[in-house]
Amino acid sequence: MLELRDVSFSYGGAKVLFDVSLSVGAGEAVCLLGMNGAGKTTLLSLVSGLARPASGSILLDGAPLPPRPAGIVAAGVVQVPEGRRVFTQLSVRENLEMGAYLRLKKGGRAGRAAVTDDLARMLDLFPVLGERIGQPAGNLSGGEQQMLAMGRALMARPRLLLLDEPSLGLAPRVTAAIFRVVRDLPSMGCSVLLVEQNALGALAICNRGYIITSGQIRFSGTSADILSDELLREAFLGPVNGEDGVENGGEDEATSGATSGATSGATSGATSGAASGAAFGGAKDMRDDPRRGSATQEDN
Repeated sequence: MLELRDVSFSYGGAKVLFDVSLSVGAGEAVCLLGMNGAGKTTLLSLVSGLARPASGSILLDGAPLPPRPAGIVAAGVVQVPEGRRVFTQLSVRENLEMGAYLRLKKGGRAGRAAVTDDLARMLDLFPVLGERIGQPAGNLSGGEQQMLAMGRALMARPRLLLLDEPSLGLAPRVTAAIFRVVRDLPSMGCSVLLVEQNALGALAICNRGYIITSGQIRFSGTSADILSDELLREAFLGPVNGEDGVENGGEDEATSGATSGATSGATSGATSGAASGAAFGGAKDMRDDPRRGSATQEDN
């Protein structure tokens, strides 16, 4: 479906991506792991059309991506940006409807009916949004805003969803709910490219992973390959069976036995059993970002 071939990019005179090659197939969830500043968000910006590569090519279904972001969205590639970026003055309903803007723009009774049906599905997927449907998005908690941002993106009916740090600053139970949805998206016809610093959690719900450092892909393979490589685990994931996999304590089931659950889950193909273990919020984070400290974690 999506393929990056030898993609490079520079900010001014500083090169930040070096000949990056990456692919996401239909029905796949793929994670991109790395520390802050490694080039993860830049890569998503290139796929979304917010920037253009200096060299290399980005293909969708074997053809070049459309040149403009609106065309990329219309082609079925939608990004959920880091930091949620919901329209705070608009209601929850209006935010969700904004995700279907291109569909509504086409007009037609059938199109409007389909959008109404999809909105109902989003409220089934994220029940708390139904309870807040008429409230301004700015009144929602961080976790609720993240769910809203995901629901807004899904209202576009993407074939490929780009997720940039969806667990950033969220408490483990909220991360659990977010990751459950991400895990299930490929079975709903939506592939996923997930950028995360919650490495074990991401690997437990994804088929494959890439590790990027200093703008270069250092390793790619199945989640099981990455978790079973001792050097990679040591350098990028932290101790799989060590102490302190969670910042905020481990009192709920989503955080209990986190690391062992992630390992066994990825080895068996990131099944739902794995996801309900470590993936959901309790895994060791690859973090050097002070925003991930416990003081910024949100309870809901």
